[in-house]
Amino acid sequence: MNQTNRKAIMKNSLYIVIVGCGRLGSLLANRLSHSGHSIVVIDRDEATFNDLSSDYSGFRLEGDATQMAVLKMAKLKNADVLFAATHEDNVNLMVAQVAKKIFHVPHVLARVFDPRREQVFDQLGIETISPTSVAAEMFLMAVASGHEGGSGAPS
Repeated sequence: MNQTNRKAIMKNSLYIVIVGCGRLGSLLANRLSHSGHSIVVIDRDEATFNDLSSDYSGFRLEGDATQMAVLKMAKLKNADVLFAATHEDNVNLMVAQVAKKIFHVPHVLARVFDPRREQVFDQLGIETISPTSVAAEMFLMAVASGHEGGSGAPS
């Protein structure tokens, strides 16, 4: 990579904090790290860091992201983006709120499993992605597109 390309990547590089290093968090961390972004992944369970690829170049921080000291160690105040990707909606909501209101992170996204909670997150100004809602939409679209070509039922 020449110097011009390296400078272009660094100029567009984001500082991203990911809370939760399960399947989603590790996938995001691996892809974003590979794209040249600066990544910090926080998880309570050190074993989850084993899901990070061998070329992951970011930082790993073992700790509870609901604790202010852990978020300060992650330098959340410098983050461009926070992904709250734990398996617990309440943890994601709390961490997202703290990132937005206290650390003033410009772009905060939270995973929410219970679609009924999406409205609460929205009212608090937190952008969400609900795997449950996304999967339901995809199933419904698949059924709708299947019906266009016939009944789909065996004769």
